[in-house]
Amino acid sequence: MIRGNVFVDFPKWKNKIKNPEKYLLRKIKKLQKISYFKSKNQEFSILLTNSQKMKKLNFKFRKKNKITDVLSFPLNHKTKKNIYIGDIAIGFEIINKRSKVSDFSYEFDKMWIHGYLHLIGYDHKKNKEYAKMSKKEKLILNYLHC
Repeated sequence: MIRGNVFVDFPKWKNKIKNPEKYLLRKIKKLQKISYFKSKNQEFSILLTNSQKMKKLNFKFRKKNKITDVLSFPLNHKTKKNIYIGDIAIGFEIINKRSKVSDFSYEFDKMWIHGYLHLIGYDHKKNKEYAKMSKKEKLILNYLHC
């Protein structure tokens, strides 16, 4: 079973997604219907924050002094029930800006899925890795939004 914990430290998130915890739970339940994810026994956390906090985290952990949309912090910590795979942080302002052209929920899903894929080992440093990760993201997004 995949389990996601949500922490909201920027109130505007709840203006767009009334109950982020329930929203993520619904999406994860749907995700687990995909055969690849059925047998996963994982837990992760998502911090829903703002651009200012994202910039600080990006500098602290990546030495990049700029705002970013999503950050992933992979960590494999096994407990008796689950494997804690890490944390994801997502900035509100970038997602909100992108949603002017598409949909807020869709943009949010893109980010947490992107972060989740990083937690389970996907990367996009090389073109081949980018193509593989991008394909997996699109497949998941299409499934979640069908």
